[in-house]
Amino acid sequence: MSDHFIKKILEKKQINSYGFFDKTKMEIFVIRLYSVLFLPQHINTENQLHGEFKELQTILFDLIKTPQEDEVFSEKQKEEFFAALPDIYKTLILDAESILEFDPATESLEEILLSYPGFFATYVYRISHQLWIQKVKTLPRVVSEYAHSRTGIDIHPGAVIGNHFFIDHGTGIVIGETSVIGNHVKIYQGVTLGALNVSKENANQKRHPNIEDHVIIYSGATILGGNTTIGRDSIIGGNVWITQNVPASSLVYNKSEIKIKDNGPLPESLTFVI
Repeated sequence: MSDHFIKKILEKKQINSYGFFDKTKMEIFVIRLYSVLFLPQHINTENQLHGEFKELQTILFDLIKTPQEDEVFSEKQKEEFFAALPDIYKTLILDAESILEFDPATESLEEILLSYPGFFATYVYRISHQLWIQKVKTLPRVVSEYAHSRTGIDIHPGAVIGNHFFIDHGTGIVIGETSVIGNHVKIYQGVTLGALNVSKENANQKRHPNIEDHVIIYSGATILGGNTTIGRDSIIGGNVWITQNVPASSLVYNKSEIKIKDNGPLPESLTFVI
């Protein structure tokens, strides 16, 4: 291996700052905060709870502090995040209660908190979004990708999502950076809220759709474009493709036909061998 090649690698490491980031510590923070908020069986006293939060604050400070940011910035960001945490917690409880209200497959909040990937992905979105609006660099994206790897649900921390958000099943959901989602929205597996194109020159523009209140989007639906709005109280059926506005109280779906087969030859499109 040439000295020139080694030199180039070292130069690149000096330019980039990602070498500081401890992904293991990030995972510990995400899981431990979730446990403190929603699974606090091991916490029996107020002092224990204060101690847990103090340790979590220390971990977050270490994650935010980078070679580009001084300790004053990191301390301020840590304090702002934990000041917002009570409101984040209240919103997440509303999300969990929506799942309990509308999902016939669950019988308790405990079941949701212990086993629902959609709720976990929503939790990670809400904490990463808080860091995003605080303009913390890198960490919100790394946190959101952790949830993506665990749940198959990809929510950009820049998206804006209202209260009573309900993800059912969830696998394969993609919610882009500039998506705006209202209150009481339900989204099923395989839904994409995406952009019409991925040109870098559009990076600072509104690229992803708006979903108004009380909308249901069923599995496999694809909704694209920053100027696309799904009106309130609408139902979007499975596997539809939408790139234009949908008025309020609409029902959008693909027509499904059933034909009884006869004894004639099968259509050519069906006569294939796997």
